[in-house]
Amino acid sequence: MRVFLGLGSNMHSRHVFIEKAIEEISGFMCTEVINTSSLYETEPWGIVKQNSFINSAAEIETTLEPKELLAKIKETEVRLGREVRGRWLEREIDIDILFYNDRIINNGNLTIPHSEIQDRKFVLIPLNEIAPDFKHPVNGKTISEMLGQTRDTSRVIRYIK
Repeated sequence: MRVFLGLGSNMHSRHVFIEKAIEEISGFMCTEVINTSSLYETEPWGIVKQNSFINSAAEIETTLEPKELLAKIKETEVRLGREVRGRWLEREIDIDILFYNDRIINNGNLTIPHSEIQDRKFVLIPLNEIAPDFKHPVNGKTISEMLGQTRDTSRVIRYIK
């Protein structure tokens, strides 16, 4: 299945967390990293008095089922040092399943597609780089269309190491 992931970090060596996460994901059984976006420095979302984030998107092919993939992602976050904090607070690494092919899942601890994609430039800009024509299975819009229509005015700029 074609899956898109969103990755973010705003602590310590932010880009290193993203790179290590991609490396870990490429080692998942029955999973191949197909494409990754550039890194982008972005304003924090929700609670704004914290460090800027580095965000990226990745396209993978996997035969793991969504729950299995989520479990592997959560294990990876812990292995990379993520500590549990409140919503929208600083994080070493955050990995979200944005899309799982065209599947729609909403079972409490897993919502696919991610419910706020259309309102977040820090997700849309990296996704637009690697999959501008991918259609959201709920609203039918492409990533490019959603980016052009988003009301999010936050700063998202390409990150240079």
